[in-house]
Amino acid sequence: MKADYSLYLVTDRGLSKGRTNMEVIETAIKGGVTVVQLREKDATTREFLDEALKVREYCREKNVLFIINDRLDIAQAVDADGVHLGQDDLPIEYARKSLGPDKVIGVSAFNEKEAVEAEKAGANYLGISPVFTTPTKPELETGIGIEGLRKIRKSVKIPMIGIGGLGSSNAYDAITAGADGIAVVSAIVSAIDPQQAASEIKAEIERARKDLK
Repeated sequence: MKADYSLYLVTDRGLSKGRTNMEVIETAIKGGVTVVQLREKDATTREFLDEALKVREYCREKNVLFIINDRLDIAQAVDADGVHLGQDDLPIEYARKSLGPDKVIGVSAFNEKEAVEAEKAGANYLGISPVFTTPTKPELETGIGIEGLRKIRKSVKIPMIGIGGLGSSNAYDAITAGADGIAVVSAIVSAIDPQQAASEIKAEIERARKDLK
């Protein structure tokens, strides 16, 4: 499957207004989500595994890229399409040895230096964070902004996904600044209608791409 990073959903059960991950994912994919990252910070390994198996099957059925956050063991166990690693997680080279050459490895980067290092180490894509401040990452007090995206874009060639405070109101600016996709948590997960929210963000991404041609 060729990776399409256009609209990248990161799950968060704590923000989903009582809905299950699957309820959010199913409607969000109908709205245009192209990647799903399952993030389970508080689940047991068994709970994470069971959830991952369900989501993997649905994503395969819909031809949507399925990524596991942090947990290489879960990604391997369910044969996910890849794993997303933070700066304090397992180094890329070790993840690559375990997953093999065909799996996707994404890496969070908070500045130009980290982005360049991740690309050199063999990351398939970068999660550039945070573009703007966001309640899902309260420890990050300032965002790099649209100009920060532009600066990092000049230094790396691999796909770059903006995350942090992004939604339909600023997706256009992020794409025109060089992002290959938009990653969202609350803008979809907390929306009254995740399908509509995803559709509105996707429309802004497509509008930006059209204007860049």
